[in-house]
Amino acid sequence: MRVFRLQYGEPVSETASPRRRGGRLLRTGGALVVLLAVAAYVAVTYLTSQEGIPRCVVRATDPPDGTGRSYEMTPEQAANAATISAVGTTRGMPERAVTIALATAMQESALRNLAHGDRDSLGLFQQRPSKGWGTPAQIQDPVYAANEFYEHLAEVRDYPRLPLTEAAQRVQRSGFPDAYAKHEPDAALLAASLTGRSAASLTCSAPDGRPGDPAKVRAELVRAFGSDVLPAGAGAAVTSSAGDVIAVPVREVSGGPGGVPEDGTDAGRTRDPSGVEAMSGISVGARAGAGDKRAEGAGDGTRARRGWELAQWAVAHSFALRIDEVAYADRFWRAEESYKGWQRRGGQGSAGKPSTPSGASGASSASNTSAASGTEEVRIRTAR
Repeated sequence: MRVFRLQYGEPVSETASPRRRGGRLLRTGGALVVLLAVAAYVAVTYLTSQEGIPRCVVRATDPPDGTGRSYEMTPEQAANAATISAVGTTRGMPERAVTIALATAMQESALRNLAHGDRDSLGLFQQRPSKGWGTPAQIQDPVYAANEFYEHLAEVRDYPRLPLTEAAQRVQRSGFPDAYAKHEPDAALLAASLTGRSAASLTCSAPDGRPGDPAKVRAELVRAFGSDVLPAGAGAAVTSSAGDVIAVPVREVSGGPGGVPEDGTDAGRTRDPSGVEAMSGISVGARAGAGDKRAEGAGDGTRARRGWELAQWAVAHSFALRIDEVAYADRFWRAEESYKGWQRRGGQGSAGKPSTPSGASGASSASNTSAASGTEEVRIRTAR
């Protein structure tokens, strides 16, 4: 390598000594080793930290192409999605409406209840107080925001037959009208699970160990599904050594979710202009199509779908509400074994032991049927 120095004002070249060249190589090599070590440390730290991050996954239970499509989200996103779905079915909207709402929230907020946005946009659907969507506090209430979205969607004539992005755009008036379309496959997968049509398809990792409050679980159920979800005398927690167990009765209605035909023929009108009807106790139901075995349960397709809607709502809220176990029909989900998903009763658990729910006084019933009334139940056990 040649270097230059000035001699009598003129540049003169000379060859660098081997000692100086060797020192520079050592410094360069040392710096490279340090950089590689730092990169390796960051990579290992990142990968190991991911193992403990709570997450929820919904998987297709009967993929037509056999690929087993799935969608992963955080507990916050799952809880918001479950709320959007519950509000929609409670209002009597078909599954297509839930799919449209979920795709819209995926695009607008990534299913997060944002406290910011473009100009004064807020919340799951980035609704604007200045445009009459409500006060900032109202818009950041997921139940209120979902009700407002469905209210406007119901006014769109024949929306179930429109392309998803067109139906969403007629509600949102977005500057990017085609942006909703890319979320349709994931939204449809999530809607099938959260409306109960796709049974045992949603699972979440364990809560953080803090105790749950059954009163909060009951309050959130009523906010999302209406007071009829827990009729008088139902939903009282039964305390056991494993935790408090809430029994939610599974009752059916005819038609699609909320009694609306699945083809949406009765969905082009406004059912609930004020949003009050959705909070005052509409019975929620859903219909499985002829021969549809995805909504497994002890009763017919309508009741089973209702049961799975409630059960998977509970799992989606397991992190926020500290829910340890959910049981319905012949399946149960347990937080400490969440990696196993929904297990069948009597199957092989850890160490080859039979798998059974652990809530001895509540969630351990093999049939999940109330002995007093004969009504099917979804049983939810909070953490202790």
